[in-house]
Amino acid sequence: MIARFMLRHAAVALIALVAFGLAWPAAAQTPAPQVSPASLLIAKQIVEMKGVKAMFGPLVRGVVVKTKDSVLQTNPMWAKDLDEIAASLLKEYQPRGEEIVDATARFYASHFTEAELKQILTFYQSPAGQKMIIEEPKALDESMIYAGNWGDSLSIDVMSKLRAEMKKRGHDL
Repeated sequence: MIARFMLRHAAVALIALVAFGLAWPAAAQTPAPQVSPASLLIAKQIVEMKGVKAMFGPLVRGVVVKTKDSVLQTNPMWAKDLDEIAASLLKEYQPRGEEIVDATARFYASHFTEAELKQILTFYQSPAGQKMIIEEPKALDESMIYAGNWGDSLSIDVMSKLRAEMKKRGHDL
């Protein structure tokens, strides 16, 4: 259960990385909104409490492994060397995961006022907020499973109707 939970969140993080990477050129052209140092500090506390670092932590490893594996396909005889280099690169780049925490804090600080951030932080420090931090990922995991099953069911319904309509037009699928 925990392994599936972590795998699902690692997949979400990888998707976020890809989306972040695709959006990067557009984001690089737009200046980052100005936020106060106090807002940024509060926002960083919030994202750290919510576990952003742990959620995006697998991204560095994923990028290193994916890159190594793509090179490995060109020559499997390089496996030992590539494994050693990848281990070294992982150590080198692991601290860069903090960049995602900082960027996420900046995003929060740009969407909420300092007063709102203080209220959000107060909530997350409360018993209900602490419970939300623990239970929200479980609820989201359950929602993702439900959405997957729902999508599968809808797909079956759509295919059934599509086949019926195509049959009316003389096409057998």
